[in-house]
Amino acid sequence: MSKTIRIGSRTSKLAVAQAEIVAATLKAQFPDYNFEIVTKTTLGDNVQNKALYSFGGKSLWTSELEELLVSSGPESIDMIVHSLKDVPTTLPDEFKIGAVLDRADPRDVLVVRSDLAYKSLSELPPDSVIGTSSVRRTAQLRRRHPQFQFKVVRGNINTRLAKLEDPEQGYTCLILAAAGLLRIDLGDKITQYLSSPDVLYAVGQGALGVEIKKDDEFTQTLLDKIRDIPTTLVCTAERSLMKKLEGGCSVPLGVESTISPDGVLTIETCVISVDGTEAAISKLSRTVKTEDEAVTMGKDLAQGLLSQGAGTILEKINYDKLSQN
Repeated sequence: MSKTIRIGSRTSKLAVAQAEIVAATLKAQFPDYNFEIVTKTTLGDNVQNKALYSFGGKSLWTSELEELLVSSGPESIDMIVHSLKDVPTTLPDEFKIGAVLDRADPRDVLVVRSDLAYKSLSELPPDSVIGTSSVRRTAQLRRRHPQFQFKVVRGNINTRLAKLEDPEQGYTCLILAAAGLLRIDLGDKITQYLSSPDVLYAVGQGALGVEIKKDDEFTQTLLDKIRDIPTTLVCTAERSLMKKLEGGCSVPLGVESTISPDGVLTIETCVISVDGTEAAISKLSRTVKTEDEAVTMGKDLAQGLLSQGAGTILEKINYDKLSQN
């Protein structure tokens, strides 16, 4: 009988689609194995009436699945597929990221309500209501576009899109991750792709990370066949940057990263105050060939931000007050 590998995932359509990507990629490398997806809801799925940033750096999307990873019962799993942007920079001691796959488009996108003709941020009228639960997106857009209003929107992608189309909700548009829409075949909803200087994306956005137990050598050998080295180096640097700033998942830290075929990694990064009035911006390019070099680059980028006042900006963040805005 062929061996079955159990892959843990959140229950949302996007999370399952991402787990299926990993399962299919592994199946192509190991056709004699079966790959089964096991779903479980998490705290982030269950609490829909609070903005994400009101939780600070808590493990909203990981803890319940990690319980299955260490379980020895019939519900146990061998790995967890995450959107890497949702994974805390410091994992519990018994776990690690065993692989990061090739990154999808990491950019944020503008999704305008279907009955409106606007095609870009620049076309939106003053007092347009932008839906997002991300303090990073809100802070950056407030800095560039103080004329807009911002309103928290929660739920999975389809729920958010339904809220956008509901006239009673009052949204003009949403800001979402391109990768999420594309992975569930909703790319036709995208009005505009956003990039610097409007919005830098989240650390790890667009990348899939696979979490396993540190001592699980067998599963690691499987994942070694599907890990993408350039994406791993880029995301290692980004996560090192965030960890140095002690940010967790909800700090207004934006990045925009590229890596050349010969290993030159360039990262632009910013920390913006929630009201958009203060900013620390840094950019660095260097050759990165190893994960240790990527970690060092991330730390150096963080130091550049701190020298420009990022620490003061971060200290001023009050998540409870923000959740009431």
